[in-house]
Amino acid sequence: MPAALLALAISAFGIGTTEFVIMGLLPEVAADFGVSIPAAGLLISGYALGVVVGAPLLTAIGARLPRKTILVALMGLFIVGNLVSAVADSYGLLMTGRVVAALSHGAFFGVGSVVAAGLVAPERKASAIALMFTGLTVANVLGVPMGTALGQQLGWRSTFWAVTALGVIGLVGILTLVPRQPVEDNGGLRGELAVFRDRQVWLALATTALGFGAVFASFTYIAPMMTDVAGFSPGAVTWLLVLFGAGLFAGNLVGGRAADRSLMPSLYAFLAALVVVLVVFVFTAHSQVPAAITIAVLGAVGFATVPSLQMRVMRKAEGAPALASAANIAAFNLGNALGAWLGGVAIEGGLGLTAPNWIGAVLAAAGLAVALYSGALDRRSETKQGVLLR
Repeated sequence: MPAALLALAISAFGIGTTEFVIMGLLPEVAADFGVSIPAAGLLISGYALGVVVGAPLLTAIGARLPRKTILVALMGLFIVGNLVSAVADSYGLLMTGRVVAALSHGAFFGVGSVVAAGLVAPERKASAIALMFTGLTVANVLGVPMGTALGQQLGWRSTFWAVTALGVIGLVGILTLVPRQPVEDNGGLRGELAVFRDRQVWLALATTALGFGAVFASFTYIAPMMTDVAGFSPGAVTWLLVLFGAGLFAGNLVGGRAADRSLMPSLYAFLAALVVVLVVFVFTAHSQVPAAITIAVLGAVGFATVPSLQMRVMRKAEGAPALASAANIAAFNLGNALGAWLGGVAIEGGLGLTAPNWIGAVLAAAGLAVALYSGALDRRSETKQGVLLR
């Protein structure tokens, strides 16, 4: 493994930790600033909005810059955002820090995916992307629980100081380990945006949004589902989340290797498996051991799609892979919001706490349908080219 991938993974670990750790610190933050838990929860929404806006915007702005320079600048922005969060003396300033940190998130993973793929042989590109995303999965397994525990013991600000330190380590790693890559002449911002004229790019983004919307339709409501339906104690939810994170870690690595061998067939297989797992979860959610097993499998199957989804959009946007890849990260977050909203609508509609699993299954099936349609367009194009060559 190139050492540069380790620097990218460490940075991804810090970014993943700061994104999700706030969920475990909402009571402390709400009490400190005298706001309600729902108001504190907007810090999560603010971060997601920052990701969606920052991913394409900052990547497009840096279109003519060397990718290493962009990564260094993005990590600098990430450090500043978390530093502001650590010293915030008001709710508004904390929200500002969260949004500033979030602006770097999507662009970092977008540009980082291209850099990671460029560090290895062509047949290992998806695995290299998966290794970078390993930092994000480990953040769910270790970073979030440890950051939550630290914040509960020493105050929530200590968590942001720790994440700031992680950002500095990642920045130093990028400066010292990531090689400079030549600037590609793709026509600047106009050339970057031109890739979005290709409907295959939009189909790839739609597959991402639907596929990850499926995961988060279920995962967003995992705590009430496990306590009220499966009968777990509230304290057991932490360990169930660790199980989910372990599934993410394993699925990410398996998905990378599968995508390197056969990208589209592996994407079809994982999306189909996601449909099955979510349907099964409707029934296993009523029993503790089957529910725990299904949670781990859900994490594995859901995140196994990530390397394929990233590689798919990069291949379909060869003229501007960084911007399209960053847009794909925004699509992940839009999918998260879509799945969470639809799952909530199902619950509020009186369909029960397992209803989000049905919603997720429908979204995954829709993502599979879009992927199959996109693959059919590929085959049709290849057939036409073959006819012309004859």
